[in-house]
Amino acid sequence: MAERVFLLSPASATGQRCRMLLAAGASFELAQRLRRDGAPLGEVMSFLSALYFRGKLAYAERFAAPPAGCPGVFVITPDRGLVTPDTPITLRDVRAFARVPIDASERRYAKPLRESADALRARLPAGGEVVLLGSIATPKYVAVLDAAFGAALLFPADFVGRGDMSRGGLLLRAARAGTELAVRPVAGAVRRGARPARLAPLPRASRAASTD
Repeated sequence: MAERVFLLSPASATGQRCRMLLAAGASFELAQRLRRDGAPLGEVMSFLSALYFRGKLAYAERFAAPPAGCPGVFVITPDRGLVTPDTPITLRDVRAFARVPIDASERRYAKPLRESADALRARLPAGGEVVLLGSIATPKYVAVLDAAFGAALLFPADFVGRGDMSRGGLLLRAARAGTELAVRPVAGAVRRGARPARLAPLPRASRAASTD
């Protein structure tokens, strides 16, 4: 089995759920922890994105197979490149995320991502794989990551044509079943396609665990 590392696209730091988190009067537990001591990046992104990021994180943690001494899962951030999901962040960090557009032409985003991607590439052996769990339909991730990883940059073939919620549900199901999705190289891939059939509903208990 080839060494495999996952890169997760981030949740939006400018949407309604982020405004809830940053509100001065927010009293729910995660907001309070962010104010006091900080909280893991993966937990914060899961709150901001709900099902989609939760599915990405569960799947990546289930199937990562990194080389010795290298983390198996990284989150793409707006202003500090690739960061492991267990890294603690604070409200100040979330506010900083919101100030930087995720755009390949934005230097504050692209430069740290390019540098951390190059550093990760140097840690991977020949034949190591990097799986992007995020959109390949726009250049915002691929334009930066392709220069570092080239043919080693892969994505799940079943992502094509699906929206975010459908991708999240697909990944959660695969993680729970222990079944890896087929991947293909980003280079040369068809990046847009017809929307596939809707996923069957999750069992009631699973739905409750997958939504806020």
